[in-house]
Amino acid sequence: MSRTKEIVSGCNRRRVSAPLAAALVLAVCGAPNAAAETWRLEAWEQLLDYTSPSRPLDYRPLDTAARPWRLCALYPHLKDSYWLSVNAGMVEQARRLGVALTVKEAGGYGHAEGQREQLKECADGRADAIILGSVSADRLTPAVVEIGRRIPVLATVNQVRPEGIVAMAGVDWYRMGYLTGRVLAERHPKGSLRVRVALFPGPKGDGGSDGKMRGFTDALGDAAVEIAAVRHGDTGKLVQLSLIEDVLEAEPSIDYIVGAGVAAEAAMGALRARGLQGRIHVVADYFTHGVYRGIKRGHILAAPTDQPLLQGRISIDQAVRVLEGRPVPTHVGPDVILVTRDTVDGIDLAASLSPADFKPTFGVPAPGAAPGGTANDRRPN
Repeated sequence: MSRTKEIVSGCNRRRVSAPLAAALVLAVCGAPNAAAETWRLEAWEQLLDYTSPSRPLDYRPLDTAARPWRLCALYPHLKDSYWLSVNAGMVEQARRLGVALTVKEAGGYGHAEGQREQLKECADGRADAIILGSVSADRLTPAVVEIGRRIPVLATVNQVRPEGIVAMAGVDWYRMGYLTGRVLAERHPKGSLRVRVALFPGPKGDGGSDGKMRGFTDALGDAAVEIAAVRHGDTGKLVQLSLIEDVLEAEPSIDYIVGAGVAAEAAMGALRARGLQGRIHVVADYFTHGVYRGIKRGHILAAPTDQPLLQGRISIDQAVRVLEGRPVPTHVGPDVILVTRDTVDGIDLAASLSPADFKPTFGVPAPGAAPGGTANDRRPN
């Protein structure tokens, strides 16, 4: 059975029936303010299990929090604009709801121990809930389970073990890889001239890389596409540029570079420097500001967006719902949309990319709080 799901909205879809989903949809459809913001999401029946059935969900975010809760969010890094967009979404929603937010970033996917310490710092401080963008699918699970006994821990974007997690905002990275692979499969069907591809999916085993790889290879099927090289590495631009340069030296006859958003950004410069733009094509497997510009200029063929800014907003809204005992869908995510040069002007950029003037923001004080009055403060003894 295909894992590709159609995301739909509207009150006429009220029959999407899980009790919680129905409650949320009915809340939207029965709202007296027809202009109220609604997010078109997909809800999975099982937390952190993308093989479980899913349903469309029209989700109305909260207008305000009942009290100025203190939230603590952890990211793998802020090395590329994907996580910057998640950051922008969280900051926007925290300010809208009137809650405090502290943000910590681990510095990269190789820093599991550092993120474990950050988890403890959040829990030992005055945070009421933690939102975890994990550097690892499983290495933090014991810490999450222990901390989850004291305060709620939610996951955002990256896949983790469900133990200790109360809610998740994220999409199936298999689908991200699948849509990326379909771009090549449709351009080079079985029987056409065979092309060679170099893949740069990001860190091995973390950050969605494995799911993307499975989706990509499944989408290729019997297409005339050969995977000539695969290089894993942290999603810092210098790391990805080094990997790309190595492959261009070892495999000069490749036809495509396909990889993480930051890899696609690095590839544009590397190909331009070698005079290879136009001969070697670039496809990204997620959407960033640089990928957006590359698509607009014709240097990148396509990329799927999982609307990371919206995911950041969802995570804050979920956390407040959990803390206030309101109905909360345990696992939801936005639609995944393939962006090409033909469609790029029609997508909602405000759901995917942070504003051009947005800078990394590590603290949002609650209204009326003293400067620095965020979730990073220590709990009183």
